[in-house]
Amino acid sequence: MLLLRQIRRNCVRNFSKSDNFLILGIETSCDDTGAAILDARGTILGEALHSQQSVHLKYGGIIPPLAQEMHRENIEGVVEKCIERSGVEIRDLAAIAVTNRPGLPLSLLIGLRYAKYLARSHSKPLIPIHHMEAHALTARLTSQVDFPFLCLLASGGHCQLVLVKSLGEFILLGETIDDAPGEALDKTARQINIHNLPEYQSMSGGAAIEDAARKSSNPHRFDFPLPLSSLRDCQFSFAGLKNSARRQILASQANNEVGPGEMIPHFEDFCAGFLRAITRHLCHRTQRAIEFCEKEGLIEADGKKSLVFGGGVACNDYVFEALSQLGSLMGYETYRPEKKFCTDNGVMIAWNGVERFREDLGIVDDIDSVDIEPKCTLGSSLIEEVKQKHLACKWAKIPLLREAK
Repeated sequence: MLLLRQIRRNCVRNFSKSDNFLILGIETSCDDTGAAILDARGTILGEALHSQQSVHLKYGGIIPPLAQEMHRENIEGVVEKCIERSGVEIRDLAAIAVTNRPGLPLSLLIGLRYAKYLARSHSKPLIPIHHMEAHALTARLTSQVDFPFLCLLASGGHCQLVLVKSLGEFILLGETIDDAPGEALDKTARQINIHNLPEYQSMSGGAAIEDAARKSSNPHRFDFPLPLSSLRDCQFSFAGLKNSARRQILASQANNEVGPGEMIPHFEDFCAGFLRAITRHLCHRTQRAIEFCEKEGLIEADGKKSLVFGGGVACNDYVFEALSQLGSLMGYETYRPEKKFCTDNGVMIAWNGVERFREDLGIVDDIDSVDIEPKCTLGSSLIEEVKQKHLACKWAKIPLLREAK
């Protein structure tokens, strides 16, 4: 067995960096079943995605056993459709990349088990992928983003600031101490019943709030607190904003005799104020991370400086525009993946597999040794060091946020 593994390893590693090897990526960390095949240059030969969003919207959140069952029903079809669209065969693959951490355990199991089945059947090695690392690196698929770069990852389950020093070296500077911004947006959208309006029925909560916010006539009508304003670190908190939103919704419903399923008056202004508050918090923490990295020499002040925005919340144009303006004021070029690759998908997993295969990093021949890790850290942490620096920042005057209190 060891001899066979060594032979297979040698065969795989004999690809030169100029060879056009192929990587299949499989993603099932939450509620999207995704697969994609990329070549060594990052060309997408084929991809397929099955979204469960419309189903989970009916339940007001993701139901893990239901998500697992839908992954089980769709994984084979998604992968087969991806392979068919790519015009290649599984035997042509160099390796199979699959998300194994972090995520919903029931969902992760489906993707990993199917990837193992394919790997065993076709004698292919696995490349286990960290879901958040893949999000952080996806911008490199379409843009020239050199190491090191600062990355803000924001989604329904995570909010993290990380310095990406190399393909395998991540330094965590801050993370949420409670809720994630995507969760706050989704739950608040449900509380104002925005999905009862026809134009928002097919949108995620975050997308619906952004669209409504852009129709606001008075974005300062509702006031929201700035989270963690007294703490000079890069940590995030969205629970307070979510609770403030809930209290204001209940008060407006009571004061205006709003019936079940009806919208509160001036809901567009409410959405604008809530989105602005979330954006201010993200921008303030990101600015402090920038200043910390430069003061500590982690990013060269006179070199090319890049800020990457990744994760599902990166689809939000309002937040991206604010971060881009912050980046410009601080001397950073700001990037994000194409919107369709900000949310969970197979392309981001395949691309991470391509980069890892190219560098001979994390390729596993003993596929039985790979297991899921529902909860895991992202790189090494400098969170305490950031806290100890207690950096006071003169906040950049971002045009999108200039009128905010």
